[in-house]
Amino acid sequence: QVQLVESGGGLVQTGGSLRLSCAASGRTFSNYVMAWFRQAPGKERDFVAAIRWTVASTYYADSVKGRFTISRDNAKNTVYLQMNSLKPEDTAVYYCAAQLYGSNWNNMAEYRYWGQGTQVTVSS
Repeated sequence: QVQLVESGGGLVQTGGSLRLSCAASGRTFSNYVMAWFRQAPGKERDFVAAIRWTVASTYYADSVKGRFTISRDNAKNTVYLQMNSLKPEDTAVYYCAAQLYGSNWNNMAEYRYWGQGTQVTVSS
């Protein structure tokens, strides 16, 4: 059974940094794309960043390019999202997701497995 467990959320001031972690278990993820999505109150869930597990190619939403970095640690089966220069508009619940490697990395419907989410709040 696939499990994705996020951690690392919290409260931070504008301009601060946080690192989110997503611990993955239950299968070999070598053919998977791992991603982060976020959902602010009253809004749809939006794509943030994705990484292909084996070759570590990455893809980012325009809103986070240059501020966020997605990475993975194969030995720990963990995906990270380093978030720098945080803004109040980054406030949301952040979700980790996994899909068997496909082409639509920013499409929520392509992801079969989801974590429970972790809250990130950026104060102004």
